Amino acid sequence: MELTLALLDALLAIARITLLWGAAILAIVFALDWLVRTRRINPFSRVARTIRSVVDPLLLPIERHVVRGGGTPTSAPWWAFAIIVIGGIVFVSALTYLRDLLWHLFAASAAGPAGVVRVLVEWIFGVLQLALLVRVASSWIRVSPYSKWVRWSYSMTEWILRPLRHIIPPFGMMDITPIVAYILLQLCAHAVSSTTF
Repeated sequence: MELTLALLDALLAIARITLLWGAAILAIVFALDWLVRTRRINPFSRVARTIRSVVDPLLLPIERHVVRGGGTPTSAPWWAFAIIVIGGIVFVSALTYLRDLLWHLFAASAAGPAGVVRVLVEWIFGVLQLALLVRVASSWIRVSPYSKWVRWSYSMTEWILRPLRHIIPPFGMMDITPIVAYILLQLCAHAVSSTTF
């Protein structure tokens, strides 16, 4: 287990450096592409021809989405850069989260079966809290509850929210039962983590 944690630490260090340098290089490339698109660089220069032949075909799918969304083609390089940076942050965060989960499990296994059970129960509460957050966020950005991206959060949390809706009335158009459910899950997780099996 210690070897796995050491490998994940090394992978995280390499990923951080690679993504940082990759983002810096892509920032320069996308800035040049933007300068070509806005004609701040002569469109007939060697740099412009290279950018149009190498970078523009890669940005074409993003450009289509930007134009469909009402944007201009000149903003496609910046959208691409934002997607890459956010994707890198999510990747590093996911690796960090996985490493922390494994470390937590390793520490709990040292405490014996009771520690492993405690960690598994804490993880269940954590997944339920995450599902509540996804459900609330998807309702704010108006994602359909039947979408394959958020349907899991509705199926995981409806059993908690349905009884709360019978007890807690909505405040105008706002349903506060997800907030109450999140707090209750937090209290239960704290009670489980302080309890010895």
